[in-house]
Amino acid sequence: MTDTGTPPTLVVGLGCQRGCPASTLRALLDQALQAHKIGLHQIKALASIDLKRDEPGLIELAAQLALPLMYFSSEQLKGYKPRLSHHSDIAFERTGCYGVAESAALALAEQLAQAPAKLLISRQKYAQATLALACVA
Repeated sequence: MTDTGTPPTLVVGLGCQRGCPASTLRALLDQALQAHKIGLHQIKALASIDLKRDEPGLIELAAQLALPLMYFSSEQLKGYKPRLSHHSDIAFERTGCYGVAESAALALAEQLAQAPAKLLISRQKYAQATLALACVA
């Protein structure tokens, strides 16, 4: 990334099964950030699909991290399909989009930065959850 003096906009996209605990999401987040040498303080927000609006684990994780958690409809996420590293037919059957974590991360990063985003960490799967990290430099 080129150094423009402003820190990059980093957004974590999360997908999870119903009832996935915050501790599982946190373990996945910590593991991914550590592997890519990214500090938790660099993350601006969390994103998911609106079907998860009432998911306790996601809400609890956002509260623990004191980060905003934004949701997108499958309609909003569908357009990101060509940019996903992985297309999940199961995710599509259940949600109407082919990858919740990656598309939600891209959608929110672009919304916050008003510029094109790219995946810095493509879909990571762990137990009942998926995570992706999008970045706008």
